[in-house]
Amino acid sequence: MLRRLPRPTDPNLLVGFDTSDDAGVYRLSDDLALVQTVDFLTPIADDPFTFGQIAAANSLSDVYAMGGRPVSALSIVGFPDDGGAAVLEQILRGGLSKMDEAHCTIVGGHSVRDDDLKFGYAVTGVINPKNIWRNVGARPGDILILTKPIGTGVIATALKAGKASPASIEAAIASMARLNRDAAEAVHKIEKSAGASSPIHAVTDITGFGLLGHAREMAAGSAVSLRIDHAKVPLLSGAREAVHGGFLAGGLKSNREFIASCVDFAATVDEDSRALLFDPQTSGGLLIAIAPERAPALSAELQRRQIPAAQIGEVLPQRSPLIQVF
Repeated sequence: MLRRLPRPTDPNLLVGFDTSDDAGVYRLSDDLALVQTVDFLTPIADDPFTFGQIAAANSLSDVYAMGGRPVSALSIVGFPDDGGAAVLEQILRGGLSKMDEAHCTIVGGHSVRDDDLKFGYAVTGVINPKNIWRNVGARPGDILILTKPIGTGVIATALKAGKASPASIEAAIASMARLNRDAAEAVHKIEKSAGASSPIHAVTDITGFGLLGHAREMAAGSAVSLRIDHAKVPLLSGAREAVHGGFLAGGLKSNREFIASCVDFAATVDEDSRALLFDPQTSGGLLIAIAPERAPALSAELQRRQIPAAQIGEVLPQRSPLIQVF
């Protein structure tokens, strides 16, 4: 549908809706641009304060994925009449705690009555227009690094059925509530140390389309193929048990239907692993394509910041299908 809409012609719009990037970028001057994004969620945790934290981290993620620094946010609330003011207050407090952690100021917001609870933010960040990270630009030979484990979708589905273990719930909440700021700062440090020629060729965050869906966007937009070692993809505690128990969200099935034709699985990749690679994530990690000579330095910097990152694959010249999983 978006392809049928007229494209903006403003030359200061550097990244718009006509691409699959994580956020829009609008240039204000030669050295300053705005990064803008909006996202909201239905409840992903039972505790309202925790849900607010996760919603905020999820909304901030796209700014970090573009290489920007979040500065302000507007809250978005859909709340039922019988939801209870105390519950809404805790959601807002949870979101505020993460926004404070990100040094991002909440300047207002908008709320509507809604039968289904929804919460999130429209976030504005700043960036130098010469240093925008895109989800395209990956080059053959690049190493793929993922900064968070996957599995939030299947664990959340198991939680709704009352079948998720306390350990898996704790692990998923901790991962979803963690900002991608530390990971982005690690990437910035490696980029700065490299001088004029940046080794960071493509960055995106892993959210609703799952690891393979966002990998497909990177591959298609960069005119390359990606090769992923499923055994190196980090998983949240309890994720494999949840998928083996059949707790597959509707989004996982939709992702598989949409992306499957772009993926070639080796016979050695078991069915549970295949499903997890399609699993939609909430507030997932960054997927980074980096020049191979700088990958060890980035991995070391991420480890120093106690980020559970892993090198999960590499970039290849374009072939069909776009994604190879072994």
